[in-house]
Amino acid sequence: MEGTGASAVSEPVPAAEKTMRLDRVFWSHFSPNLGPGGWVTGVLLVHLGLDFRWGLAAILIGNLVGALPVALAAAIGPKTGLPQMESSRRALGRKGLRLPAFLNWIYCIGWDAVNNVPAAAALIALVATVGPAPPFWLALGVLASIQMVASIYGHHVVQALQKYLGGLLLVVLGAVGLLVVSRAGGVPTAPHPPSAAIFILATAILASFNLSWASYSSDYTRYLPADASPKRVVWLALAGLLGSAIPFQLLGLLTAGAIGEASPVAVIASLQQAAGLLGPVVLAAIALSSITGNSFNDNTASYSLISAGIQVPRVLAAIVTASLGYVLAVAGAGRYADLYTSYLVVTLYWIAPWIGIVLADWYLVGSAAPRDPPGWTIGATIFVVTSVLTIILFSTSDLYTGPVARLLGGADIGYYVGFFAAGLWYAAAARTQRLKLATGIAP
Repeated sequence: MEGTGASAVSEPVPAAEKTMRLDRVFWSHFSPNLGPGGWVTGVLLVHLGLDFRWGLAAILIGNLVGALPVALAAAIGPKTGLPQMESSRRALGRKGLRLPAFLNWIYCIGWDAVNNVPAAAALIALVATVGPAPPFWLALGVLASIQMVASIYGHHVVQALQKYLGGLLLVVLGAVGLLVVSRAGGVPTAPHPPSAAIFILATAILASFNLSWASYSSDYTRYLPADASPKRVVWLALAGLLGSAIPFQLLGLLTAGAIGEASPVAVIASLQQAAGLLGPVVLAAIALSSITGNSFNDNTASYSLISAGIQVPRVLAAIVTASLGYVLAVAGAGRYADLYTSYLVVTLYWIAPWIGIVLADWYLVGSAAPRDPPGWTIGATIFVVTSVLTIILFSTSDLYTGPVARLLGGADIGYYVGFFAAGLWYAAAARTQRLKLATGIAP
């Protein structure tokens, strides 16, 4: 069992405990994406008006854009021995870290709900094949309890679930996916190419599908030996992310015509029907898929709450997160498709500038420089300013559309601007500060 105190998060992993096998990097980035979420995302592309050619382009571009920063962040864990959020204190300071860490804690709660809604629907359908269907709140409660127990035990149990449960899910869902395509698949068509705004939106949804793991990545590489090859870590993480996201989104793209609706209920019903006698196996696999993703969420959330300055035991933080995720899933289950799309896009507004700063600090400023500033740094200021400005200028939503987004016909490019603007701004500020120190001028 992982350490239960706050020091298990705020202090580096002791060298004697850094014994994780390198193959776990692949599984920890591969397995959480297994499930109906990727399939629903592929179906969404057709509902947005993309044909197969444009849908495939969006899948390839979006996933690569979203996965690369996550894979690069994975290489931070072995050397620092810290979770992803905690390691960003190098650039943001211990006080500056608290805001993004708190946002990440809320974010994990939201992902709990997003992942559990389709899994609970599958569990209900599975039980209904042999007897009375349980109510949604009960099915959801069973899954949330299992996920919470895994996160209470912490990193080592969560990692084991990714490898062994992930391997099982890969075989089952992959076989059923091919069966569905053979029976009900088709190449989607559209009367005309999508507008630039629609294609950018589609790409953003797909990018966020992987980029959403950026705040988790080093959580599951920090137990690697400090001398683990950074290149191998990056490539294994990238292979895991792309290897799970792209195939399942393609399956959704190819079966969208038969499914007809971008919702978990429609996807699950289609899979169950195509599987025939193996339908219960499919339902069980979808129900289990939430355990891989949400054990990640609850465990990472426990880290993030402590990094946000709430000094509670890690176990208590995991319990609180799972409980709040349960409540949110019950409350939002009826609006899954709308909430899912909005949630994927809105997360980019703070994650993009934050990970841009983190990567700039590690790769441009220098990973060898040991830094642990206690207060609020220029990096924290850049994070806040960039996040707010990109929302004001670039965002597109039912509530508000920024002036730049209006000029671009509704296309939202704020997350791309936020990533590069924050990263380059931070790198320039850090270089200026180093020059001042080198010349004896007070920063």
